[in-house]
Amino acid sequence: MGGGLNRRKALLGAGGVAALLASGLLPGVAAAEVTGSAASPTPQGPPDPVAATYLRVLLRHTRWAEQQFDRVAGIYPAKDFTFAVVLGNALLLTRDGYDAAIAGIEKDQLKAHTLATIKHFAASNLLTGGTEWGRKLFFDTTFQSYFLLAARLLWTDLDDATRQNVERITTGQAAYTTALGTNDDPASGGWTPNGLEGGFQGDTKLEEMGVYAQSLAPALAWAPNDPRANDWRAAFGTWSRNEGGLPAADLANPRLVDGRPISANTATNLYDTFLVENHGSFGPHYQEELWRTSGRNSMHFLAAGTPLPEVLTAQPNGELLWRTMLLMTSDAGEPLMPMVADREHLYGRDVVPLAFRAQVLGDRHAAYAEAQLAARLEPYQAYAPADRITKFSGEPKYEPEARAELAISYLLHEWRAGQGPVTPVSKQEFDAHAAGAADFGTGPGLLAHRSPAAWAATVTKPGFVKFAWQPHHDDWLFVLGGANPMLLPATNIAVQERHATTYAKVRDGFDGTVGVLRFDTGYAAFATLPTGAAVYASTGVAEGEGVLNVYNLVMPGVPGLDGDRTYTAAEGSVTIKAQAPATGARTDDLVFAPVTARYVRMLGVQPDPQYGYSLWAFEVSDGDGPDLARTGTASASSASPGKEAKYANDGDATTRWAVSTSDRPRADSWLAVDLGAPRTVDRVRLSWEAAAGRKYRVETSQDGLTWTTAATYPVPALSSTKGRLDIDGRAGITVAGPNPLTVTGDRVTLSDGPAAPFVAELRPGPAQASGRVPSGAAAVEATVTDGFLVLLNLSGAAASGTAVLPAEKGENRLYRGEQTVTRTGTEISYALAAAEGRIEPPWFTVRGPVGLKAVVRDASRVDLTAPAGLLPVLVTVTPDGGRARPVLLPPRRTVPVVFGDVRPYPLPDRALGRTTFPAEPLPPGMSSPAAAVDDDPATAWRPGPDGRMVVDLGAVTAVSAVELAWTRGRVPAATVETSVDGVTYATADTGPARYVAVRTRWRSGDASLSRLSVRT
Repeated sequence: MGGGLNRRKALLGAGGVAALLASGLLPGVAAAEVTGSAASPTPQGPPDPVAATYLRVLLRHTRWAEQQFDRVAGIYPAKDFTFAVVLGNALLLTRDGYDAAIAGIEKDQLKAHTLATIKHFAASNLLTGGTEWGRKLFFDTTFQSYFLLAARLLWTDLDDATRQNVERITTGQAAYTTALGTNDDPASGGWTPNGLEGGFQGDTKLEEMGVYAQSLAPALAWAPNDPRANDWRAAFGTWSRNEGGLPAADLANPRLVDGRPISANTATNLYDTFLVENHGSFGPHYQEELWRTSGRNSMHFLAAGTPLPEVLTAQPNGELLWRTMLLMTSDAGEPLMPMVADREHLYGRDVVPLAFRAQVLGDRHAAYAEAQLAARLEPYQAYAPADRITKFSGEPKYEPEARAELAISYLLHEWRAGQGPVTPVSKQEFDAHAAGAADFGTGPGLLAHRSPAAWAATVTKPGFVKFAWQPHHDDWLFVLGGANPMLLPATNIAVQERHATTYAKVRDGFDGTVGVLRFDTGYAAFATLPTGAAVYASTGVAEGEGVLNVYNLVMPGVPGLDGDRTYTAAEGSVTIKAQAPATGARTDDLVFAPVTARYVRMLGVQPDPQYGYSLWAFEVSDGDGPDLARTGTASASSASPGKEAKYANDGDATTRWAVSTSDRPRADSWLAVDLGAPRTVDRVRLSWEAAAGRKYRVETSQDGLTWTTAATYPVPALSSTKGRLDIDGRAGITVAGPNPLTVTGDRVTLSDGPAAPFVAELRPGPAQASGRVPSGAAAVEATVTDGFLVLLNLSGAAASGTAVLPAEKGENRLYRGEQTVTRTGTEISYALAAAEGRIEPPWFTVRGPVGLKAVVRDASRVDLTAPAGLLPVLVTVTPDGGRARPVLLPPRRTVPVVFGDVRPYPLPDRALGRTTFPAEPLPPGMSSPAAAVDDDPATAWRPGPDGRMVVDLGAVTAVSAVELAWTRGRVPAATVETSVDGVTYATADTGPARYVAVRTRWRSGDASLSRLSVRT
């Protein structure tokens, strides 16, 4: 017991050991080991560099916390649960290294503030007879968890009454939650997990079920011998097991967790592709909630010296959720967030999920991500407003929670130090492990691809529609979240059709995606390649297309944020300095050549992403003359009540015009002034509210019907017609189209002009010459990008043709299909379905004469036919990544050339690389079923006693055959089953199915399943 006690003493200090004694958890430990409230914890510094960063950040964050202290009341306030700062305080007060100069407050004073606050809120909780807070599951129990842990850290410094109140809160909350059963908490309003069913789309209830479990954890940790503990334990396990519930996965897993089979789960609180939504869209912040609540919960158990419930380390479907997070991970360790407006760059809130996975679960990939995020915390914290650690949400209410979670993360590291450190993987290992592509379906509207060099996605969720691309997984290059457009000029364009194709390396030989979207105004497509490059093609769906907004901040220590961005085109370079943080208002003075007009208007082109357009004042004048708009009549495309057009020219700086709420996303909103008679004007002043137009035109008219542009805002700093742009050395773009590409402020527009067809190639390295090639069909765009042939049919009809491809250094790349060598390259025939996109890798290169015909069957076979002639022809063929082979071709004869050591991609097996069940945690004796679908003959699935596995094909498919291949040994009896819903199975190996199962009567010594193949 001594080693365990020493670790707990180091974790909790003397007060913590006293808590263990008081709770009866350490009955055999002599009381002499505890010296009372004056004792200090075992001297120790931070256990590792990441933990040291957390300690420094907490020290500096104390400055913010102390600004919230209510000196009249003598406590940190209840508003937004600000008093949760006591957990960060308690950590600093019980650890070495306190620095009053950094914290901004003397240690004794901080302790006094903290103890007074704990005493007050322990008494004011509803569970102790107070009326101020507590008991309510949403959100109070989250802050109760922080509060109770803070009290335990400072236990010996608390008076007896406060200790009793802390214990009453701990056990009283568990009793309250358990009494609810699976019913809703009446105090939490409409917030609900929907019992143990879940089943919501748009808000998939992982967070809600996690909060029920979270409300029980402190009691199980600190009062495990309470007579009611068995009921608490059962409820905790039920809620925890169902958090990540998905019937297709759960029903396939008989594994017992805390004595209950996963197959007994009832919840459907996920999409069937392991993606969590909240607030109506994919929110990685909420997908992390499984590990965020687990981090809070585990810290109570670890601090109390109570064994962790098994469900915290054997989370049903947790690893499948984590795979989704890996696919979205940025270079900052946190996920990229293409669909949220209020959770992006909340660094302080995103630490504890990674810390839990790394320090408790021992996940080396999570440890790498945690280290990357930790490396960003101090530069982030120093950025204005200084000291805060969740600043980009715009809401300081997240600060107390982030402070508490950072303290928990530190404690998890401290605990782990006694178990042995978790060594992070290398960047190369992480990028290789996280690489992949996934189509999460029409509902979630996310087609995502992470290559080692970039992240990309086609997003079709209404309100978030965009083609996203982040070279080098850069968290701070292109503005991604919420209503910020990417490539498409706006995110509110309605998608009429979605066509998604996903390529998987194990099946196709490479990872990639193609998304082709139809809008009312045309088609746009986005192809992503394993090199990190992407191809965007459009028929011209709107004017000003190809939008990329660039982050430009002064945040030293974060790559790329050194205070300026440099853009280089053929015509020259321009460096854009970082603007000061937005103050919520802007005044634009636009001067233009004198014009005589009766009407003047502002016509929007790009609104503020969140609020549209709103003007305090719209002034029109001639030189230094009076404001002519002051006596005019204003009108507008729309207005909010009380913010009509007349308030923009009333001369009152406190009144304003604003578009209607429904028109906020609309780009072409306008405000016009009728001057009453033709007047000469040469300048306009627009005084914007926070909803400042990002881009607009000032237009004039004689009759209010026909308008002429007088000025535009903003004026481009760089305009290029040469079609190549380097963005700060971090991205290179090549554009083929009629409009110039422009850089205006920190906004890049690749086709700045009227709606027109164009193609853009985006690379995580330097811009290169355009790979656009003639396609032979008006509706088809074709490029050769990084050697890959990209074919995009931007129409609603089937299309066929012949693409003309150039040779490179005397060699011709060969792609799947039929092609002929010409004097300058090759011509390849293709046929595409309506709105089909295709990526073809170069499976071979060939040196041969003009007229040589090649038909590539797959990556291992090409059929070569010599041109007409009298003599044999010597041809050199090289497979991708392989050795060249000379081939002698008789005249007009076809010779099949087969490379037996090359996998014949694309493989026809539909099961390859698909998700398999059971997922971790696996039943006893069973190895991962993924080994049966990984195309690796050296791996195999060991079923274990009477084991059963399921492969999810991703969609209902017409199965023609299921084939099983076993390792050497006695082959067990096996039955193939199929299902369309993952719930009801029938014994069959043909017919429509999404799920294919293999049920065995496996016994020790039997063969393992090396391959499960599904043919269509």
